[in-house]
Amino acid sequence: MTTDYDVIVIGGGGAGLTAALYAARAQLKTIIFEKDVIGGQISITDIVENFPGFPQGISGPEISALIEEQAKKSGAEIQFDEVEKIEPGEGAISVHVSGKELKSKAVILAMGAQSRKLNIPSETEFIGRGVSYCAVCDAPFFRNKTVAVIGGGDSAIQEAIYLTKFATKVYVVHRRDQLRASHVLQARAQKNEKIEFIWDSVVHEIKGKNVVETVVLKNKKDDSLNEVAVNGVFVFIGHDPSSQIVKNLVQCDESGYVKTDLNYATSVTGVFACGEIRSGATWQLVSSCGEGCSAALQAEKYLENFSE
Repeated sequence: MTTDYDVIVIGGGGAGLTAALYAARAQLKTIIFEKDVIGGQISITDIVENFPGFPQGISGPEISALIEEQAKKSGAEIQFDEVEKIEPGEGAISVHVSGKELKSKAVILAMGAQSRKLNIPSETEFIGRGVSYCAVCDAPFFRNKTVAVIGGGDSAIQEAIYLTKFATKVYVVHRRDQLRASHVLQARAQKNEKIEFIWDSVVHEIKGKNVVETVVLKNKKDDSLNEVAVNGVFVFIGHDPSSQIVKNLVQCDESGYVKTDLNYATSVTGVFACGEIRSGATWQLVSSCGEGCSAALQAEKYLENFSE
């Protein structure tokens, strides 16, 4: 069977870009399909301080652009489009994009994950009018204003610190009485005079006329409500896997993350997975890139035995 590509990579974050880089360097005809922005979650991160080779740190958009440039230089194609369906077949895998069917010998899933929502009615109402999931994207709109950051992990605290460059006050609202973020980030946030912590609380409601004006917080210990005046609400409470198109194709865990073996192979022959879409991933850029490398090497090994 004639195929359009040797390897189709779905997702252009750190894992997908690295997978495409290695596949293309192995002289495999490779394309990445990315529906949003190159770099994925890392592209909306202010500063990356733990990627080897950058002792002073590097911005998320900058390192995304560098890896993209390297993948292209190796021969990988990048197309901004959304994959609609994946179908295994005899001798090849069909990938449907914009109404077209492409045949590939191997597919690497690297769709990552998307920001988890609060799932309260007023959240959707104020998206783009004070509710945001990206501090790097929207912080300049809140210069000299007051904002609330919801969450207590690395992303929440890192973005809260970033927001202090613009906002005069940053409330960090966390459902527990202690943070989950790394000790380095915790110490940095606790020293920042612009940051104030509100513990044991969740968002009950977001209120305002045309834009966000207040956030109503519910205390988890006594159910009391506390209304706090803010101009913006930044939500960083975790992620959900972007696995909708493959949930009925490959085996996933109970949270929807794709299961793989030690060789990054899924339950479907010729389909591999890497990065934050994969069950057991460590949610670090360096490990996502490493998984992308490994998945590509395993795909290359698989293709050595592939017959047209």
